[in-house]
Amino acid sequence: MRGPGTQRLTTFMSGFARRQAERTVDLPGGFAALDDTFDRSRADNQVVIDDPAALDPEALPGIAEAALGHLPFRLVSAFDDAGGAACTEPMVRAGYGHVTLVVLRHTGPLPAAAAAGAPTAAEVDLAAFREPLAARWRGFLPDAEDEDLRQLVARRAARLRGAEAVRFIGARAPEGDVAAWADLYLDPPSGTAQFEDLMTAEAHLGRGYGDAVLAEALRTAAAAGCGTLFLTADEADWPRHWYTRRGFTPAGRVHVFDRD
Repeated sequence: MRGPGTQRLTTFMSGFARRQAERTVDLPGGFAALDDTFDRSRADNQVVIDDPAALDPEALPGIAEAALGHLPFRLVSAFDDAGGAACTEPMVRAGYGHVTLVVLRHTGPLPAAAAAGAPTAAEVDLAAFREPLAARWRGFLPDAEDEDLRQLVARRAARLRGAEAVRFIGARAPEGDVAAWADLYLDPPSGTAQFEDLMTAEAHLGRGYGDAVLAEALRTAAAAGCGTLFLTADEADWPRHWYTRRGFTPAGRVHVFDRD
């Protein structure tokens, strides 16, 4: 990921991955971020490439194998667009799938206060949406083992280590249950915030709860002095367009390589 203003976003993502990890191992071109507590979570056990100038792309499959060989999966994230593109051919040749994420930066106006009767959102704790989060993952992965699902939910707590301030934002239904939720990572000293993993409970889809969570996150980031808010989205999937309609514009790309 390169371009005007994108270095700060790269630095933020790299720093978050390092701080969130239980342990890290420095590697050519980056590091391995590892968490033995969540050893079934790919996002918590991956190789991060944040200095592609120090990496021979042909060597990356072997580097990933050495770093992640104790696990039944391999995940590599390259935060530099050109560097990740250079790694694509050798990684695909080694049996990896390749997904491109677009980095979207909010460049629109701050959302206005919610209209009367519209959903609103506020900070919640992890326990408040643990059950709907587990149900959503069960819907996405009906054949997953119970331990896999347990870790997908519990790993959210590890994110509290990743940034100076981590907030969980949730919008409640009239009955009081959390209908939609997301993460907000804040770094006021750099003026940067990241918004990730927005989900809505299936029973509450299409009712504006996701919009309420995003709006609250944008206002929270602005109030904390974080004038730059960004997120990542699959370049080929529909959420990218949902965010574009809400004031986000492309700021770069991240390359992700995955293999069982």
